[in-house]
Amino acid sequence: MALPTASMAISRSLVPRVGLYSSHFRPAASRLSGRRPFSATAKPQRDHHFDTLKFVERLQSEGFTEEQSVAMMKVLSDVIEESIQNLTRTMVLREDQERATYTQKVDFAKLRSELLTADSTESSLTRASHERLTNELAKLNSRLRDEISRTQASVRLDLNLEKGRIREEANVQELKIKETETRIEQETAVLRERLEAVKFSTLQWLMGVCTGTAALILGAWRLLM
Repeated sequence: MALPTASMAISRSLVPRVGLYSSHFRPAASRLSGRRPFSATAKPQRDHHFDTLKFVERLQSEGFTEEQSVAMMKVLSDVIEESIQNLTRTMVLREDQERATYTQKVDFAKLRSELLTADSTESSLTRASHERLTNELAKLNSRLRDEISRTQASVRLDLNLEKGRIREEANVQELKIKETETRIEQETAVLRERLEAVKFSTLQWLMGVCTGTAALILGAWRLLM
């Protein structure tokens, strides 16, 4: 049964909350004796996040009693409060979000600076290593060319010395051959002279034998005649 509005002593305290105003009912003790008062003055004021007075009046206009309307208002207020608290737990304040965003930006800038520094350091190290390898390769090529030049010079010198030695040996052998030929010619001439002498001696002997034989024959012929 709805109670007349004029018979109720209503204490409305409006508290702004995100564009809404909440109200607290304080029924008169003379008219609502034995009933549980809706507003607890000993407890801290609670923000209901909606207009509780209008809500109760609307329920009473729909045929609910005052106690039913107040109970439903309390249940709805508790549900809304719990929902807002649950939502608040999962949300952060704008200041916290801005602080976290700033921290992330600072961390990102620091990471970017560290990456750039590391990249620059790595590039410098790579460039220095490349230059060092290039210098070492140039030195190695120069040393290799020097070694090749020295080896070629040594080989040429050895070849020239070998050619000179072979030429000297050839000259020595040629001299020996010439000496041998000369000695052979000399010995041949001596043998030829000896042969001529033997021939001359043989001819002389033959002439002596022939002369002696002829003399014997002539003497024997004279004896026989």
